[in-house]
Amino acid sequence: MVPTLLGVLFLTFVVTQFVPGGPIEQISNQLNSLSVSGEASSGSSTVYRGASGLAEEHIKQLEEFYGFDKPFFERFVNLVSNYLVFDLGQSYFHHQSVSDLIISKLPVSISLGLWSFFIIYSICIPLGIKKAVRHGTQFDLVSSTIILIGYSIPGFVLGIGLIVLLGGGSFFDVFPTRGIVSDNWDSLNFFDKIIDYLWHMTLPIICSVISSFAVMTMLTKNSFIEEINKQYVLTARSKGLTENEILYKHVFKNALIPILTGFPAQFISAFFTGSILIETIFSLDGIGLLSYESILHRDYPVVLGTLFLFTLLGLIAKLLTDISYAFVDPRIGFTSVEGKRND
Repeated sequence: MVPTLLGVLFLTFVVTQFVPGGPIEQISNQLNSLSVSGEASSGSSTVYRGASGLAEEHIKQLEEFYGFDKPFFERFVNLVSNYLVFDLGQSYFHHQSVSDLIISKLPVSISLGLWSFFIIYSICIPLGIKKAVRHGTQFDLVSSTIILIGYSIPGFVLGIGLIVLLGGGSFFDVFPTRGIVSDNWDSLNFFDKIIDYLWHMTLPIICSVISSFAVMTMLTKNSFIEEINKQYVLTARSKGLTENEILYKHVFKNALIPILTGFPAQFISAFFTGSILIETIFSLDGIGLLSYESILHRDYPVVLGTLFLFTLLGLIAKLLTDISYAFVDPRIGFTSVEGKRND
């Protein structure tokens, strides 16, 4: 985990330090706009010199202010040391702590992620079990066709289509397409607040879950089919057990092992996977939109801070997935083969 995290941070740090259009260039462009519009006073010639850009001494002051005057590796070491104590720095664009900025955007991303996660698991697992039991039937073929069509449509493409069709684009104005609540949300009663919130979240949630349906459904189906074809199921049938008893008393707990062990990773990734495009399309003020805007504005502390958070959570999720295998399936252990031989 540690080398992976450091490697991701290092590569991203390299890109952000050498990509054009950094904060100093943006300040120079802003001064250029002021000069062209006539808003820059004649006394500003010592700061900005037309086509020549900022004066050299002011460039050095800005480099010192943003920390660009220090050697590359010293800046990276300082970054890592600050991240060890979860000090993510200050945003260039928003002029506030990156940690506070991320925390302020979490409710939107968590709301979208939780709804997507619970809808996927509550629908796909029962659907996958039914498809496994009725494998090869017309129900299995039709449902597979529908979910694979949904899987082939990217979430952001579906989002644009839904806005055009149902969001007042060209046909029907049924669902709102900005934010998670209306502007008058505070004045609504409790029941109307719930309706308003759900009304705003309908289209983003559809776009978030559509591509995950196929993966989870087919994983559940294949897992159950594999268990149904094993010898212990034939033995249970020969003993006179009903199909429901075999399915829910024997097959169920074994078939759900690969699904339950992926639970931590799915739970964490639900908050961030694909959220950048979905939040941008529907103007949801969450972490995904924050990351997108920080890239456009070259807000390096926010870019690196959000990437650090995403990478760390992803690595923790993978670790929990590996550990959960040993808890769910007692046949799996992490002791070495050589150690067992010595024992």
